[in-house]
Amino acid sequence: MSSGEGGDATRRSVASKMEKTQRLLQHPQLAKSVPATRWLNEESLAELLRKHRMVYVKPDVGRMGIGVMRVERTGSGWAYQSGEKVRRFATRSGLYRSLAKRIGDTPYLVQRGIRMLEHEGRPFDFRLMIQQDRSGAWACNGTAARVAHPAKIVSNGSQGGTIFEPMRLLAPAFGQTEAEALLRRMDRIALQTAGELGRSYPALRELGLDLAVDTSGKPWILEVNTRPDPCPFTKLDDPAIIRRIVEYGKGYGRHYKLICNKAKKAP
Repeated sequence: MSSGEGGDATRRSVASKMEKTQRLLQHPQLAKSVPATRWLNEESLAELLRKHRMVYVKPDVGRMGIGVMRVERTGSGWAYQSGEKVRRFATRSGLYRSLAKRIGDTPYLVQRGIRMLEHEGRPFDFRLMIQQDRSGAWACNGTAARVAHPAKIVSNGSQGGTIFEPMRLLAPAFGQTEAEALLRRMDRIALQTAGELGRSYPALRELGLDLAVDTSGKPWILEVNTRPDPCPFTKLDDPAIIRRIVEYGKGYGRHYKLICNKAKKAP
């Protein structure tokens, strides 16, 4: 369920999404920002679809958006999207059988779907980079907005996502002042997340926090990465951001290979 050696005190990474989710749910404030998440089975899928009509299913251990699927109730039945392909079903049980065949024995989660903000009809979310300095204090060192490929449901750069400056997308949606306040709120969530996971796993030195913002302006924690890829931050206009991330990484022995050809920079 996890990577790293030894007990929680020495683990430098935590692979299980469910394990990290359960830790965050112990924090009263963060728990309000965590979408309902269950181990995937036919009953949990039915429960969350009844409540929310749209959910995401994702491998408990995975990266780069690989294996993530969106499942939703449609006017005439049910559907799920994997990659660019949408599969449709007359019954929920038929949909689940197809999902189960595709997933096999891989442990999967089902998570409440968040109706994210969109840019030109494409959903977008945010990656925040949180790192410890040499004194052990956490800092938010960068925020990048990630717009999904036009035909896909995930925003990862490795899946063809496009990287934008956050204010370029938030200001048109909320206005300059409210957008700036929202970014500060996201930073607070990031630091609370680092504090909570840092108490559980004191050897952690960096986190990549994926946040979605719904149409009402509420941020939601989609997942936390303990070995985050800094590539999105190479696509931002300000080169000082990636320099700061690299410098912090050196402080705890992390050296990044900044070969970042998959994510696109916003035009």
